[in-house]
Amino acid sequence: MDLVKHVRYFVAVTEERHFGRAAARLGLAQPSLSQRIQRLERELGVRLFDRTSRGVELTEGGRLLLAEARPLIAQADALLGVAARVRSGAAGVLRAAVPPELGAAVVAALVGGFRERSPGVRLALRELGAVVQLAELRAGTLDAGVLRHPVDVAGLGLGEVLCRPYGVVLPRPPDGGATDADGPGPDGGTGTPVRLDSLGGLDLVLFPQPSAPAQHAETLAVCRRHGFEPGSVIAGQDPEFVDGMVMSGTAVTFASRDRKLPPGTVWHPVEGEPLLEQVSAAWLRGRQDDPVVRLFAEVAKSVLIERGGMVPVMETAAARRTALPGPAYGYTV
Repeated sequence: MDLVKHVRYFVAVTEERHFGRAAARLGLAQPSLSQRIQRLERELGVRLFDRTSRGVELTEGGRLLLAEARPLIAQADALLGVAARVRSGAAGVLRAAVPPELGAAVVAALVGGFRERSPGVRLALRELGAVVQLAELRAGTLDAGVLRHPVDVAGLGLGEVLCRPYGVVLPRPPDGGATDADGPGPDGGTGTPVRLDSLGGLDLVLFPQPSAPAQHAETLAVCRRHGFEPGSVIAGQDPEFVDGMVMSGTAVTFASRDRKLPPGTVWHPVEGEPLLEQVSAAWLRGRQDDPVVRLFAEVAKSVLIERGGMVPVMETAAARRTALPGPAYGYTV
């Protein structure tokens, strides 16, 4: 028995003091309403009404139960209202994640943009690598994310893939070197373009392989195709460690142009832009009609373009005639 629905019938009869009028108000036949009230009385074990020739009167038990019935209906209506707001995307919590080193400006704009467009939904945002994001999306403990490609996208829905070039971070030459005064980082300036094959003999500081194995393998493959065979590949993710290795003069690392750099280092573009940071919003396939997930994907795309300096990868691929991807990883460069 639907208790709340039957309590609504009880309250309607109480307010109308007549089964016929209550039935008309509820859109029911009078015999059907009488049967439902009788069922409620059996369920509660309490006689609710005294029937008279003029209508019905509440029993003492009915009066006591009426005092609890109206708050119950109010709470049920409130519950249904919240559920409707959650379904429509106007309330609730969205559990989302972004990859490490996406950029402070991008993260701040993502949180602010989502809050502005859906103030009733709390964005529970975390920083997670690709492997953990994939596992949580498939387990249902994460609603949406921003993934770096290439990754295994089986079972996922994806937003448009966006990209921006990676450059190489090198120690500043003793004479200061040629830089663009408008470049990034507290040390200022962007160095002159370098070729990957000019980095031979240096070590490469790269994010740990287990955090994004496909991206790790693809990065090394691109380096080798362009003539850079690192002396060794050093796992590093803490900025202090990575910067220290670069400043030692024995290693290089790759980064997007907006990465904040310490004094003594310079960001250089790589000739031909062979290395691209490639990202997209992602969600478990089947959630594409969820309005909050759709909103997150829209805000993420807008912020990555406006604050992250990214462009749709299809535009880059078309301009450079880059082959697009195999099914396992989404795409390759």
